[in-house]
Order: sequence, then C-alpha cells, then structure tokens
Amino acid sequence: MSSLFNYLYYHRYYRRCGSLALLCLLLAQPAVAMQVVFISPGKSNEPFWVDAAEGLQHAAGSLGIELEILYAERNHLAQLSLAREVVGRPAERRPDYLLVAADKQTLPGQLEIAERAGVRVFSAYNGVQDAERGMLGYPREHLHYWLGSLVPNAQEAGYLTAQALIRQGLAQFQSPDEVMLEMLAISGDRATDSSRRRTYGMELAVAEYPQVALRQTVYADWQRDIARYQTPILLKRYPRTRLLWTGSDLMAFGALEAIRGAGLRPARDLLVSTVNMTERATRSLLDGELQSMAGGHHLAAAWALVVLYDYDHGVDFAESEGLEMERSMFALFDPQMAEVYLNYLAAGRPQVNYCRFSKVCNPARKEYDFSIRGWLQAAEAAASP
Repeated sequence: MSSLFNYLYYHRYYRRCGSLALLCLLLAQPAVAMQVVFISPGKSNEPFWVDAAEGLQHAAGSLGIELEILYAERNHLAQLSLAREVVGRPAERRPDYLLVAADKQTLPGQLEIAERAGVRVFSAYNGVQDAERGMLGYPREHLHYWLGSLVPNAQEAGYLTAQALIRQGLAQFQSPDEVMLEMLAISGDRATDSSRRRTYGMELAVAEYPQVALRQTVYADWQRDIARYQTPILLKRYPRTRLLWTGSDLMAFGALEAIRGAGLRPARDLLVSTVNMTERATRSLLDGELQSMAGGHHLAAAWALVVLYDYDHGVDFAESEGLEMERSMFALFDPQMAEVYLNYLAAGRPQVNYCRFSKVCNPARKEYDFSIRGWLQAAEAAASP
C-alpha cells in the first residue's frame, strides 16, 4: 500500500510541476498541499451550509489543505454539472479529491463522472441508498476511484429530538381529559437519505409512546417558506395538535411564524423540536422557543477532510474504520452545551485545531472521535484566551 501512495503522490506532483520538479522531489521531497473540492448542495447563504463551510475551512487551515467550495444552491442537477466542471478542468487544476454530499440521490451520477475522469471521490452526509446498491456495489469494488463515505447517524437525530419533545409534551399536557397527545411532523424531502433516516428515527420514538398519535408527516424541502405555508393548514386540520417535530431549523422557524400567526403561543400551546445547531436555533433553545434540538452533523464534511488527510498521508481508513463509515455525530443539546457553543461564536469563531482529531497527527489514536461533544471541547479551547 505504501508504494501505491508514493506513486499517487509523485504522479500528482509530476502533473503540476513537470519532470525537473519531480527530480527535485525525489531528492528533497518538499511538501505539496493536497487539494480538495467540496460540492455543497445548499445555498451559499443558508445557515446550515455556512456553518458546514466554516468547519471545512477550519479543518483545511489546520491541516494545510487547499480547499475550494462550490454551491449547488439547492439545485440537485447543479450538483452533477459542478462535478463535470471540476473533473473537466485541465489536469494541473483538477483536485486530488472530490468531496460530495450525495444529496437527493445524486451519488450515482457524481461517482460515474469522477470515475470516468480518474478523480478520487468521497461522500459525506449521505451514503448509498438501498435502491442504488445493486448498481453501485461498494467503494473500491467496481468504481475504483470511489474511496468511501462518512455518514452521520441521522436516525439518531430524529429519535432524540422526537423523544425529548414527547416527554416534555406528556409532562406538560397529559391529563385525564386528553386521551391522546397529537403530533405533527415536517420533514425535509422524500429522496435524500439523511431526511428519510431522520423521519424514521422520529417514527421510532413515537412508536414507544402509545399515548401519542402522529397525525401527519409532510415535506417542506428544507424551506422556511414552505413550512410556514403548510403549518396553518395542518393546524386547521388537526386543531388538537400539541407537538410539532421538524427536520431542520429553517422549517422550524417557518412553522413558528405560522403558529404565532394562528394566535397560538409557542412553548405554551404547542411545543416544537428541530435538528441543526445553527446560532439562531441554539438561542431559540435557550430562550424556550424550541423545546429540543439536536446538532453536530454539519461537521460531517470537516470530519471527511480529516479522513482524507490521513488517507493521503498513508493511513487508510478502510483498514480500521471500514469503507462506509456511519458515525454518531448528533447530540441532544442541553443548556450547558448551548452556552459553550454561543460563547465560541461570541469569541469570533476562532479556528478549531482539527489536527487533534487526525490519526496522522496523533499516531496513538486508534479510533476517530467525530462527536459534537469532542468538537465543543476543541472549540472551547480555541476560544480560551
């Protein structure tokens, strides 16, 4: 395996610098920064993807990686066209690695584009869906440039937030007169793997409480305006609703606007939960506007950069972690965690040192720690004087 890494290393440098530089490399072996392009499915001003980009930039900065971020602006076809643009660049401008989010079932197309061009590709946030497995197989099996994937356990996020929401609802509303506690859900979309898993996790939590009735689940495509439009229709259809689960913060904010517009009081008449630890969502949790919030998965791309950095330096994640990694990245936020995060933001979002999470930087590390609690410790250290 080491000879393969040496070949890839020298070949990349040769493409960029020519034979004379290659000779210098063989004699002096100067460091060459690895280059990564990340194709974000979100909008460049979307809070979640802004936070994800910040994590990527911090990881790249602390690991010495040249990073470029491209935004598909919530257009799934643009995810494919951006991949074509990247691999179609002149050889000296192509990245060493293409990092994709595999949103809305774009993974097969992106893998095919990268494979034809001979560009190594890694997916974060979403993995292979069951319907795609027969066509794609497994990483490094049929598609040799498909290195692997790192996926948050999205089911965990749906379960944790729904369970916390239900428990508070039962404590606040259950009485002899209220036979069933009625609940509604606004999920992201039907196609994206992480959205489906969040929804499934929520349904698992509901199934544990026979006194809770999930009346309907709708899909707002992660959009605030759509959730704001859907919510009053749902509340009119189910006027006894006490709980509202949402799959993302923007959808929660749209729903909260509609709840107030209907003359209801959040936290008093109706309880709301969400996923995503954006600044506003975190403040809303502390203020009591939201009753439960899980976050941490926005860092999946940053963690993927750590994995690729180690891979590029000879530590292959396949040998210890497996080719398709699914990790617990979510945590249900409590007030203390929220305060730590907000203090970090107030300190100006200083660069977190991602080298502390790398196996190359820390040879004694046996397993990766991609938890939000571990990151909060690193963020607290970065914000300390």
